[in-house]
Amino acid sequence: MNKSVILSAAAVACLSAVGASAGTLDDVKARGKLSCGVASGLVGFATPDANGEWGGFDVSVCRAVAAAVLGDPKAVDFVPTTGKTRFTALASGEIDMLARNTTWTFSRDVDLKFTFVGVNYYDGQGFMVPKELGVSSAKELDGATVCIQTGTTTELNLADFFRTNGISYEPVPIETNAEAQQQYLAGACDVYTTDASGLAATRAAFENPGDHTLLPEIISKEPLGPLVRHGDNEWGDIVRWSLNALITAEELGVTSANIAEMGAGTENPEINRLLGTEGNLGEMLGLSADWAKNAIMAGGNYGEVFEKNIGENTPIGLARGLNAQWTDGGLIYSPPFR
Repeated sequence: MNKSVILSAAAVACLSAVGASAGTLDDVKARGKLSCGVASGLVGFATPDANGEWGGFDVSVCRAVAAAVLGDPKAVDFVPTTGKTRFTALASGEIDMLARNTTWTFSRDVDLKFTFVGVNYYDGQGFMVPKELGVSSAKELDGATVCIQTGTTTELNLADFFRTNGISYEPVPIETNAEAQQQYLAGACDVYTTDASGLAATRAAFENPGDHTLLPEIISKEPLGPLVRHGDNEWGDIVRWSLNALITAEELGVTSANIAEMGAGTENPEINRLLGTEGNLGEMLGLSADWAKNAIMAGGNYGEVFEKNIGENTPIGLARGLNAQWTDGGLIYSPPFR
């Protein structure tokens, strides 16, 4: 890690200590809006449409939290962030939460003092190259120029991979995915490396996606998920359990199509607790009884959100893989609602 990144980490940690407040829920309610940090534009994950309306897989987490807290999935101010600016925005209190394909790591948790509330996408770092380069493995990239976003785990993983394999590369530093796409297509770099899901999303936006290859190597673990500041456990609980509500809804068969009917009561006690017809889970969070129902209605359960934004029938075309429910052999798993 270079000196500027170390200084940046120290500055973020300092801001986090100052910026953490024990009243984020009260702030959000008083403001009437959730301030949510997202990517500056990544197809399928977070991008505005022609009317400026944000949509995507990560955006759906923000909307679920807004629906849980405020009863309105549209009560969100989306704040575009880069790999460099995202942590400062969260630590300083500019945003209430970050949902921006961000990897849960030791130092971000412990040193930067952020709380990752869960994982909404299990990923790993990959490589994309033009087909005409004739490369079939990342181990053949000796001497390549590589576009890489600064201030990311990707930067460190890349250095480790090339060092381990005894090969060299020339980094081409970029700050946003849009810049990476532009530089890569212009031939400023031979390779673009980032999370494999991000590569799939980027390739889907190309005029000729078939001219580009995702190499087979996955060189890291990248558990991506939403995060909040340390020091406000109550707010962390709300964001955590809003995500868990989407995951549990899929597991229990609660969908956007049947939630109104199930919300009237079922024979399954956990569904009833989830949707607020039994127990007092909402009260424990300082929210209404139907908080989870509102979160699920914002965009559907976890599976619906996945399929709509990044699934196999979208241009991004991602299979569930590790992101299947635990009951289907994946890693997506929520603690019980009881």
